[in-house]
Amino acid sequence: MTLEKLDGITFTQMVLSGAHHLTNNAKKIDALNVFPVPDGDTGTNMNLSMTSGANEVKKANSENISTVAKAFSKGLLMGARGNSGVILSQIFRGFANGMETKAELTTEDLAEAFDSGVQTAYKAVMKPVEGTILTVAKDAAAEAVTVAKTETDIISFMEKVLTEAKESLARTPDLLPVLKEVGVVDSGGQGLVTIYEGFLATLKGEELPEEIDTVDMEDMVNAEHHKIAQDFMDTSDIEYGYCTEFMVKFDSDKLKEHPFHEEQFREGLSQHGDSLLVVADEDVVKVHVHVEYPGTVLTMGQEYGSLINMKIENMREQHTAIVGDKPQDTPKKTSKYGIVTVAMGAGIKSLFESLGASVVIEGGQTMNPSTQDLTDAINEANAEQIIILPNNKNITMAAEQAAEMADKEVGVVPTRSIPQGISALLAFHPESELEDNKKSMEEASTHVKTGQVTYAVRDTQIDGITIKKGNFMGIADGKIKSTHKNRLEAVKLLLDELITEDDEILTILQGEEAEDSEVKDLEAFIEETYEDIEIETHNGEQPIYSYILSVE
Repeated sequence: MTLEKLDGITFTQMVLSGAHHLTNNAKKIDALNVFPVPDGDTGTNMNLSMTSGANEVKKANSENISTVAKAFSKGLLMGARGNSGVILSQIFRGFANGMETKAELTTEDLAEAFDSGVQTAYKAVMKPVEGTILTVAKDAAAEAVTVAKTETDIISFMEKVLTEAKESLARTPDLLPVLKEVGVVDSGGQGLVTIYEGFLATLKGEELPEEIDTVDMEDMVNAEHHKIAQDFMDTSDIEYGYCTEFMVKFDSDKLKEHPFHEEQFREGLSQHGDSLLVVADEDVVKVHVHVEYPGTVLTMGQEYGSLINMKIENMREQHTAIVGDKPQDTPKKTSKYGIVTVAMGAGIKSLFESLGASVVIEGGQTMNPSTQDLTDAINEANAEQIIILPNNKNITMAAEQAAEMADKEVGVVPTRSIPQGISALLAFHPESELEDNKKSMEEASTHVKTGQVTYAVRDTQIDGITIKKGNFMGIADGKIKSTHKNRLEAVKLLLDELITEDDEILTILQGEEAEDSEVKDLEAFIEETYEDIEIETHNGEQPIYSYILSVE
């Protein structure tokens, strides 16, 4: 059996098969996470993202593969959760862009789509790390381009692409030493391979296995773990004074003279202002931008068609009128600022709200909110300007994606923990402009140290620390620093890593598993051991982490 043309009906079945295979293996992919903390959520995030994409594909119900791919891309984008889900959405966003206007695909068309997906995904990540899903996608796409030069059978083509994806996955530990140290392959890469397995099974008319066959790495020699460091405006200071929104209804005659290219149009507009948003479909393009001379960008839009739905507001006058106004109780009144943050635990949610957060989304480790969740929260905040505090590195990309899609000014302060989020929120000044607030809040978040205490889900060894399943671990700013079979002792060891003679304040967020008597014993220990430290304790009621510690 050979197949030289791929249509929308077959591609729909490929997507559904890939999603089904991913669903069946999400937990196994979760288990591939490097750190033995119960935050294994790569499989879960990719599964939720893929399921959202599959649902849109079902609705499309088209023989045209370009139509199906666009629906798939849209569903992935809106359902994207965590870094893995966001990267996956970008891979298939580029994939869809690589097959625009095509009803069917040849192997050469598929190769072009795979390569386009890789280019889009790499652009979405500020600092791409090799040995991840990005590498697997890149290597598979490169193989696709090579194979398509001589192979016209799509089934054989996909077999070779999948083979290279698996081989690339097996090489990920050679590129990312921490993977080799722990003895696993990259979980995001495994998720992508799992999807590709589903694609091929549909093409071959075969049943999928119940479980994926992950690479066996138990006999690999541990490598040294290389540490990688990741690391108020007056009215007269407003550089771009006019909030300008308009839509252009495309005109076929004008498009003949000036063909529309979204990236080129976006780049041209960016030369004249900031806070730029450009969204286009077949009929119209919508623009939101802050500029000093609105007429300039309106003229640029007129090159492609007629201007409709125009709105121009003088932000200097708005600033003068709004500064000093108190927040309004009624949701119908639009505030100047809204703060959206992410947290788990009723106590932590109440704490954020008491500090001025407008919307607190339930989420965090093991439950990353999607792009759609964050978009909904932006709208619920009902403000002219929004600041998002993700409080988790796996949520940052989804937050940035939601900010890019919003039709208002949205800034993301890339907080990586609850303590960083609290510290950033305390630095917020309602009279400052968005960029000034982002800068000061991000700066404040870097001055707090985060400690977390949880338990190990399996035996492992990392950074020279041997950890037994069920033992408690102390994590300092993302690095495991202590382990003990007794939870209180694990906290004490972690405090020794976190607190220095320059520190003054320790905030303890008590988790739902920590007992009140244990907290009292901990406070007594701190008062005796660290005489100069001031202690604040809150019942955060958070799951997963028995204690979250903030040291300043």
